[in-house]
Amino acid sequence: MQLAGGEDESDDLLLILNLCKLQEEKTCMRIGNREFDTKNETYIMGILNVTPDSFSDGGKFNHMDAALAHAEQMIRDGADIIDIGGESTRPGHTVISDEEEIARVTPVIEAVKSHFDVPVSIDTYKGNVAEAALQAGADLVNDIWGLKYDENMAEVIARHQAACCLMQNREQIDYTDYVEDVLDDLRESVQIAKAAGIPDDRIMLDPGVGFGKTYEMNLEIIRVVGRLKELGYPVLLGTSRKSVIGLTLDLPADQREEGTLVTTVLGVEQGCSFVRVHDVETNARAIRMAEAIFREHDLAVR
Repeated sequence: MQLAGGEDESDDLLLILNLCKLQEEKTCMRIGNREFDTKNETYIMGILNVTPDSFSDGGKFNHMDAALAHAEQMIRDGADIIDIGGESTRPGHTVISDEEEIARVTPVIEAVKSHFDVPVSIDTYKGNVAEAALQAGADLVNDIWGLKYDENMAEVIARHQAACCLMQNREQIDYTDYVEDVLDDLRESVQIAKAAGIPDDRIMLDPGVGFGKTYEMNLEIIRVVGRLKELGYPVLLGTSRKSVIGLTLDLPADQREEGTLVTTVLGVEQGCSFVRVHDVETNARAIRMAEAIFREHDLAVR
């Protein structure tokens, strides 16, 4: 049987199978020495802030012993990735130099990697910090500006063959068609990543809850977070203890765990592959329960 262009049916079938294989491979993300089944599971990125001024836990873990103890506890509670940050990105935060941020994060990255077999993420938007963190053993760069702040960031990630989390963000809240604009911003970040040579299985996307958005916009992007899957990459939802929860429930940062759990369950239902949280144990339990409910069930009576 001949097909258009002179290709025979077997060649065309092989092409289809190869395309399907490529598409299937994007459902598995590689971070460090671990592969994540991003189609069927929701994983936990545990937050380890080594900053004195983080909005939620500033100053609690900026000493080595405390940082290692907290990392160990999060791993025991079910964290799949440890996300280490050395500069607060809360509204009104103090920007620090690359040198100070490197001095804060690299010893902790080295210590965590030497003590535990766990992928480590560096939460930074600065290429020099990412370079030092990756040399120290980090496996993933979590960039709140989606490779758009530092023009060298994408090249650094590609050269180290690292993974990346690309977050949507804007300096001004100036959307025309809000959700579509968020998707377009993330498409631009993906294009930057791919142009630098970062492979598909090293990319995840974050809708940027709490960044460049109004209160109502934050609620809406949480509600429709599953739309990000249209772009073909795993999605991370990061809402833990954020102001959208505090404003809704009228609660301070240290009392927003229940609100976070609700968003985590919604993230599971919407197909998010990762959630970034402070309270690992309770979120891990919520994920297990949600996955049990949302999976298909064998109703046959035996």
